[in-house]
Amino acid sequence: MEYHIDMGRQVPDLDLLEDAVLAEDPAAVVDLDPSGQVLRVSTSSDTQDLVRVLVDAGYAVGRRNVTTIPSVCCGGCSG
Repeated sequence: MEYHIDMGRQVPDLDLLEDAVLAEDPAAVVDLDPSGQVLRVSTSSDTQDLVRVLVDAGYAVGRRNVTTIPSVCCGGCSG
């Protein structure tokens, strides 16, 4: 699933966030959109687990900050 997380006024440390997410899901992909304020995460984790990981990493985010993006997967690489 792909998620966009509005980080608000928090300055995201991409390396820290990527390490935290990858510890939960080693196959995840983490980056920031061009504004630098929206964290984009592709992961098998659900919203609740993703929010927990970000909070544990020191970021004040909740479900209201998370937008679930519809899948664009064609299934070609794994199925």
